[in-house]
Amino acid sequence: MKARIKWSKTGILKFIGHLDVQRYFHKAMMRAGLPISFSQGMSPHQIMSFAAPLGIGMTSQGEYVDATFDWTYSSREMVDRLNAVMNEGISVLEFRGIDDREKNCMAATAAADYLVSFRKGHYYEEAFTKRCEPFFFQEEINVLKKTKRSESVVDISPLILEIHGQEEGIFMKLVTGSAKNLKPHTVMEAFCNYLGYDYDPEGFMYHRMETYLEKEGLLLPLGAAGWEITEEMSEMNQ
Repeated sequence: MKARIKWSKTGILKFIGHLDVQRYFHKAMMRAGLPISFSQGMSPHQIMSFAAPLGIGMTSQGEYVDATFDWTYSSREMVDRLNAVMNEGISVLEFRGIDDREKNCMAATAAADYLVSFRKGHYYEEAFTKRCEPFFFQEEINVLKKTKRSESVVDISPLILEIHGQEEGIFMKLVTGSAKNLKPHTVMEAFCNYLGYDYDPEGFMYHRMETYLEKEGLLLPLGAAGWEITEEMSEMNQ
């Protein structure tokens, strides 16, 4: 049975990289005594797929991982069993069954919401929050994209779906995924250039709020593809 798990990453664990998080979840499944499925062959591994990796130093309440199980308990019990073995800073928020034919969460990811907050002493916040609309409605927002072999100028404006100021900082909805992906750091660097400021990467804090799939032209949380597993359903698949 395939399941989609929503989880959060906060506190000091924001400095743990994506590969370490993967290994952490592999061990958590075993510590929780869950019937995770393994691949076949010479080197069996847990069947697990993570959505868009979270950058080091970022926190989130909208992370997802797909995992395949031989069978499952109810959604509520699966969440409780996983949280019982988790360290402070990582919490499982949802556990939902999904159809085996659904794209894995990495392939399905289409967009993500971010909240950008300001560290004190770096920038005048209102200079950003009050200029979000004119920044967003520029015909082009060009940034310099660097690779190991070349440099090129790229227009990121089509990848910014929404941006506005609010009390906590700057909210933005960005195209995210394996085909096209825009990082909030890139947007804030472009915003600094627009305002005539030098970009200081230490001046901002980034929090991913939700990750979305696209279905029939609508953006829906990745978890919307699944369903709550009741105790009756869990008894049937054991």
